[in-house]
Amino acid sequence: MRLVAGIAVISQALTTLRTGPSIQLAILDVLAIAAGILLIAGLWTPIAGALVAVLGLYSAVSQPGDLRTNILLATIGAALALLGPGAWSIDARLFGWKRIDVRDRTY
Repeated sequence: MRLVAGIAVISQALTTLRTGPSIQLAILDVLAIAAGILLIAGLWTPIAGALVAVLGLYSAVSQPGDLRTNILLATIGAALALLGPGAWSIDARLFGWKRIDVRDRTY
């Protein structure tokens, strides 16, 4: 999920940068590319996911274009921010991978 979201964010930002946007939109696209690279690497995943979510919602509200794509990327970014990076990530190597075991309730 991190790889797909990162590639999609980078692709969308590069497409927007090629059209020659204003300086404000160019800064947001550079932030989106940085967040996409962080997601692909699995580094600072909660921060990068939250940044993708905020940028996706901002793009959905302020820019004309494909509303569904922006909402989908915002949703995936929020999910990654809440779920974490997973076992194959730089975060897991640096900080350890947290696993939650759900036990059956016995009364």
